[in-house]
Amino acid sequence: MGIKKMRPMTPGTRHMTVLDYSEITKDSPEKKLTRKITPQGGRNHRGLITTRHRGAGAKRRYRLIDFKRNDKDGIPAKVAAIEYDPNRSANIALLHYADGEKRYILAPLGLGVGMHVVSGIEAEPEVGNCLPIENIPLGLTIHNVETNPGSGGRIARSAGMQVVLQAKDGDHAIIQMPSGEMRRVDRRCRATIGQVGNLDFGMISLGKAGRKRHMGWRPTVRGSCMNPVDHPLGGGEGRHAGGHQYSSPSGKYARGGKTRNPKARSNGMIITRRKK
Repeated sequence: MGIKKMRPMTPGTRHMTVLDYSEITKDSPEKKLTRKITPQGGRNHRGLITTRHRGAGAKRRYRLIDFKRNDKDGIPAKVAAIEYDPNRSANIALLHYADGEKRYILAPLGLGVGMHVVSGIEAEPEVGNCLPIENIPLGLTIHNVETNPGSGGRIARSAGMQVVLQAKDGDHAIIQMPSGEMRRVDRRCRATIGQVGNLDFGMISLGKAGRKRHMGWRPTVRGSCMNPVDHPLGGGEGRHAGGHQYSSPSGKYARGGKTRNPKARSNGMIITRRKK
């Protein structure tokens, strides 16, 4: 999918770029495969803000994506359309299964309308097919990788992401993450062959602040502009640094501090950490 530069008719469009959506073949989603989204504004059940800078934005409906595909083993499906999904950076593909059911999956690079995909142990390692890692040849590019068998895809689901299957050792397989991290996963975990499509998504220039608001992101205020009660960097006369390292409002360091929970269960599955 290519990138189209807007004509500089206004200051907002002078540096704005958009996707040309040349791969999109269907404008409206399947009604039965969508659900209503209730805006939360970054607040929890008590009304307290737990995620800053969120709120408003254009209305959208959630598309139900099949990240598991384990209950459709051996049933071939035809790609009926490639659609835009406002809830994620990747495009989605509408599948028409041979038994009459319709489902959405993430659209990998190279998957087009009219192609056929299948899932299961006997599936061929071709683009769009979903099968256990123990049945995937080494060196192939995969995405939508499960962390536990049957849990559904968790790894490499955004636009352009890919994971490389490096080795198989006993009951586990070794994969290389997009960040360079090497980690183990159960051989029974499933993955989809290929790289997630829509590679040009990360090269878009929004061009104006209003476009960010349409996406549901509210303005970000610098900590040095706040009061001391609101942020560790707040207070002082003029543009005072605050005498504190760069951190979040809660005091968590933004540079050099460890962000991973030392008690996380998945720590033992990591072989080599990502490069900082």
